[in-house]
Amino acid sequence: MESSRPAQAAEIRTVLFDLDGTLVDSAPDLAGATNEMLVARGLPALPLEFLRPMVGAGARGMMGLAFQVAPQDPRFGALRAEFFDRYELRLLQETQVFAGVPELLDALSHAGLAWGIVTNKSERFALPLTAGLGLAVRAAAVVGGDSTPHTKPHPAPLLEAARRAGVAPEHCVYVGDDHRDILAGRAAGMFTVAVSWGYLGQGEAIEDWGADLIVDTPAQLLAWLQAQ
Repeated sequence: MESSRPAQAAEIRTVLFDLDGTLVDSAPDLAGATNEMLVARGLPALPLEFLRPMVGAGARGMMGLAFQVAPQDPRFGALRAEFFDRYELRLLQETQVFAGVPELLDALSHAGLAWGIVTNKSERFALPLTAGLGLAVRAAAVVGGDSTPHTKPHPAPLLEAARRAGVAPEHCVYVGDDHRDILAGRAAGMFTVAVSWGYLGQGEAIEDWGADLIVDTPAQLLAWLQAQ
């Protein structure tokens, strides 16, 4: 499906991607870390599909679903630290690149288009994850949630990625599976693409995010890019 907004962009030179839910399916490992915590406390594990929509919200979303704690809860800090430690130990146990993404990235490189990654995942996880999946060595930039003083939806991480890639923001496309991705991309002056195969969260419908384009598969995104 495509948005009703006209799919018009400045000359595209670089495609920037969100990581979790856009390039890679990290839900099994994030849910696995959460379920390890539940089982360690004698509680039943939760189904992956129950946890999956909240992956984009990170520790806040996962701990909220599993333990009904919000960030302001005094228990949250310790739970988050344990979650991070457990996740780090299983970072690449089940995480995989989404089907169709390798072909998309290969086609971009073949066409002479640079691509990079901008994620709210901290560098502690983003750097070894992208390295382990063979993404970091090919990316023009890998910007994590603590690479700049701000996280998405602030445009700073996207602008930093454009700087590292040596391209003006108006010549970038930002692709993501969360409303924050679209807000960040628009604020950075980039063309924005929302992908429906991601986690999407539990907020506004993807059609209401204000993306310039909505695509259902990596192949659809590639076809659009090739038509520009």
